[in-house]
Amino acid sequence: EASGITHTPTLATMAAHSEFTEGLIKSGTMILLSEIGDKTFFIAAIMAMRHPRGTIFAAALGALGVMTALSAALGSAAPNLVSKDITHYIATGLFFFFGLRSVYDATIAWKGGESELAEVEAELGGGLAGNGKDDKNKKAAKGGKMKGWRSVLNGVVSPVFLETFTITFLAEWGDRSQIATIGLAASSDPYGVTLGGILGHAVCTGAAVLGGRHMASRISERAVALCGGVLFLLFGAHSLVSGVDA
Repeated sequence: EASGITHTPTLATMAAHSEFTEGLIKSGTMILLSEIGDKTFFIAAIMAMRHPRGTIFAAALGALGVMTALSAALGSAAPNLVSKDITHYIATGLFFFFGLRSVYDATIAWKGGESELAEVEAELGGGLAGNGKDDKNKKAAKGGKMKGWRSVLNGVVSPVFLETFTITFLAEWGDRSQIATIGLAASSDPYGVTLGGILGHAVCTGAAVLGGRHMASRISERAVALCGGVLFLLFGAHSLVSGVDA
């Protein structure tokens, strides 16, 4: 009878759901372990101490969300440009490379040195948030070129939003998490990777805006780098063992 018919999920549907979940979990975990204590984390933390937290959170997350979507789209398109086998093993190689480099930096090559927080504070204080004569001269020099664009954009979004969005986007460009997102999207469901990445960034950015500076004094950058490196190695091992999807 028609009323007694039950619809069971096909193998293709189950596989699609599995890939989506895998991409979401991998991407979200990777972002959580690689972005806590990273440059974009401290940019949000420092900017939130000077400007409204809601504005900083929206701008930083917007920039990171756009970057995540672009990276996932690039990774998703890669198998159409290069064979799936080559794409898979390139992504696997990238996971091992970033994993080994992070572990090496956190163990053998670790020298302490200037923290990420101090580096970001110096950059923001020297080039973006300073009040000295040099900063005023730089702003005046750039004013003529940027005046037209700023006058247009300022009518849509606040200058603080625009500045935070731009700084965060440029800081994330070429970062290992961006490259890893491309690799994940090339071997996993790009929608799951995108959603997982954005959720991970939302958690990290929210933590940074609410109390990033306080967290920085209690988080070991070395431990975070080591955990991130181990995670990348696990991703690489899983990708190597699972092989190329049919």
